[in-house]
Amino acid sequence: MSKVVVTGRVPEPAVESLRAEHEVWMHEDITPISREALLEAVAGADAILSLLTEKIDAEVLDAAGSQLQILANVAVGYNNVDVPACAERGVVVTNTPGVLTEATADIAFGLILMTTRRLGEGERVIRSQTPWAWGMFYLLGSGLQGKTLGVIGLGGIGVATARRARAFGMRIAYASRSECPAELAEELQATRMDTDELLAHADVVSLHCPYSEATHHLIGAEQLARMKDTAYLVNTARGPIVDEAALVKALRDGQIAGAGLDVFEKEPAVHEGLLELDNVALVPHLGSATVETRTAMAQLAADNALAVLGGRDPLTQVQP
Repeated sequence: MSKVVVTGRVPEPAVESLRAEHEVWMHEDITPISREALLEAVAGADAILSLLTEKIDAEVLDAAGSQLQILANVAVGYNNVDVPACAERGVVVTNTPGVLTEATADIAFGLILMTTRRLGEGERVIRSQTPWAWGMFYLLGSGLQGKTLGVIGLGGIGVATARRARAFGMRIAYASRSECPAELAEELQATRMDTDELLAHADVVSLHCPYSEATHHLIGAEQLARMKDTAYLVNTARGPIVDEAALVKALRDGQIAGAGLDVFEKEPAVHEGLLELDNVALVPHLGSATVETRTAMAQLAADNALAVLGGRDPLTQVQP
């Protein structure tokens, strides 16, 4: 019987499937596991199911020991995992693509509506009991029909967000490393642009690219300056893709009209300047936060662990 370490609480069905075949230790507290406790817990583990709140690096891998076979990350992104260090030690790395596509696209489009229609501002007025009255020019927002959504990173979530935008009557532009299939381009009526062109052209820019050294601060002062002063930025990918200090300045100066963020550069900390601004909608990393999605994510991670521990190929391996 192998030892499986789960670094944070996950839905019970996934844990039950692991316990049916293996010994399972899970961090039960709702707060993230401390570094010291993590290093102690992984000792002797054959499999680790990690959450995005845990940094899995050489120190953790060495603390686990040479018997470790798989690191199953319960997330699509895996910037919290040192994949080369895993590869050097023969540890398989997996993630959970596909199962959270629709839920994250819902949040992306929700943020688009919150920012363009100023829904966050409106709710704050009501909750603060600030006096208000209907007026022709009160909290005017921007309609989406006939506007252009610029998608940076036309993967699964980017495509799902674009489909929602099409239903709202938006045009689609995208910037991606490769051209999308012809049938998809036809379905979305999508135009491929380079990033600079897209930033200058789009009315809403939605980020869906993976985070890496290459995309660190992909959106900074220079890129924000290229955007229209009537445009909006939405990020449901990873926080460090956006230079938050530059974003605060752009929002304060009216360089762009607004922003919607589900992820943050130094999460869970949020840049103080963002908290002071009304033209930004802020939500606490809720992209995959549905019962159905989080259960499917945990189960996929568990299935990956069970496959590798059983001598089978993983379902969704991350390539070194």
